[in-house]
Amino acid sequence: MLSVSNLSVQFGKRILFDEVNISFTPGNCYGIIGANGAGKSTFLKIISGKQEANFGNVHLESGKRLSVLEQNHNSYDDNNVLDTVLRGNEILYNVKSEMDNLYAKDDFSDADGQRVGVLQASFEEMNGWNADSEAATLLSNLEIPEKIHHSLMSELDGKQKVRVLLAQALFGNPDVLIMDEPTNDLDYETIMWLEQFLANYENTVIVVSHDRHFLDAVCTHISDIDFGKINHFSGNYTFWYESSQLATRQRAQQNKKSEEKKKELQEFISRFSANVAKSKQATSRKKMIEKLDIEEIKPSSRRYPAIIFEQERQAGDQILNIENLSANLDEEVLFENVNLNLSKGDKVIIYSKDTRAVSVFYDILMGKIQSDSGKFDWGVTTNQAYLPVDHENYFKEEVPLVDWLRKYAKTEEEREEVFLRGFLGKMLFSGEEALKNSNVLSGGEKVRCMLSKMMMERANVLLLNEPTNHLDLESITAFNNSLKNFKGTILCSTSDHAFSQTLGSRIVELTPKGVIDRHTSFDEFMTSPKIKELRLKMV
Repeated sequence: MLSVSNLSVQFGKRILFDEVNISFTPGNCYGIIGANGAGKSTFLKIISGKQEANFGNVHLESGKRLSVLEQNHNSYDDNNVLDTVLRGNEILYNVKSEMDNLYAKDDFSDADGQRVGVLQASFEEMNGWNADSEAATLLSNLEIPEKIHHSLMSELDGKQKVRVLLAQALFGNPDVLIMDEPTNDLDYETIMWLEQFLANYENTVIVVSHDRHFLDAVCTHISDIDFGKINHFSGNYTFWYESSQLATRQRAQQNKKSEEKKKELQEFISRFSANVAKSKQATSRKKMIEKLDIEEIKPSSRRYPAIIFEQERQAGDQILNIENLSANLDEEVLFENVNLNLSKGDKVIIYSKDTRAVSVFYDILMGKIQSDSGKFDWGVTTNQAYLPVDHENYFKEEVPLVDWLRKYAKTEEEREEVFLRGFLGKMLFSGEEALKNSNVLSGGEKVRCMLSKMMMERANVLLLNEPTNHLDLESITAFNNSLKNFKGTILCSTSDHAFSQTLGSRIVELTPKGVIDRHTSFDEFMTSPKIKELRLKMV
């Protein structure tokens, strides 16, 4: 068991943690959540020993091993792939290295022989003789082919490095596994494998992630950082979010009887726990939720931005027609022969293994660049609002936010200071924050500004390229809910699995040899054997 006692962390006058006392028990997966700047990554660094707290202690049960997913992808560039994985268990790796060095000596002595005997006994206790095969299996499961297991890490591309470091963290079945944003830079298949692996993991997992699908799939508990404290709540992220929202609504219902509120909470618990999954984590989570005391469900202090997309006018039946659209980059085909006819109200997930193809596709549709061949026509009743993946050009000017947003106002009322400050307040730029200069905003603040701009435009077609980048869980959740309720047409490309699955009713995959277009859910599209077969032919 891992426990934290009287943990306090302070940066200058700012108190990040105040006498935190909490334990993490085997067989559970804890998803650490909190607003931006709440200290999620700092907490992981402290419990993993990479950062000191001002006060308090972190205690790991004697004989237990803790493993951390490495964030620096270039840390092991001088090591080969297999050795990098083995270094996930540093004690085992050191024993193996010492044995190898002794065996390699030209003047192998009796003392060396005695030392080897001691090392071999220790090595056997750690199941070291199977270490290479276990590491190789992990790598293969993560689609790192055997032919590069002895290559240097420096020879791998970024995505391969991420997978090797993931194998390193998982190697040797650590007692406590700590992971900060483990799904970053992983593709759909690898994330699915990791979800399944962790959902059946019998030891302790502590994870920070903005991926709601991932948190829902693996977590038995949500650990909420709020006002310098950390509290455990049974269930996954969706359970925490929906139950806390229900409790918040109930708090506002002054006239509702206490018995009615309890009944409502109990019914919610029953409905949620009825959704049974087969993994060990899900079964454990179900039991905990069923035993949950409704008094443990608390309103959340989280602030959610008011993201509401309205249409200035409804579009007609003609939305977008694309004929034989193709694009190349540096003589490399990104996509070709794209033929699409979008219907009113379509919510389309645009997918490609090459993210460059998606960005070029959107830039063509928005008239920023020319296609290499083909044509497209927007319906005359459509108007588009676009959130590009790179929006830095919008924030080069040194102007207060109210003036930045005023440029996108359509009426005299919207240009008024009172209206703009109120609008920005709903997007979590309260008080003096509305007067911040636009060129000094954080990544998340810039995205909230871009969403404010899009809401002002009141378009009936939204184009979104990686819209959840830089956003916190609260903003992502509010954004997702708003798009589900939007009556217009959406084209969206996102690495956020929950976004794709809850939003998309039509999936379009761009490939160098054409397009795959299906009216289906994202999960069905990605798991369909027929589509997998088709995709292999179109690479």
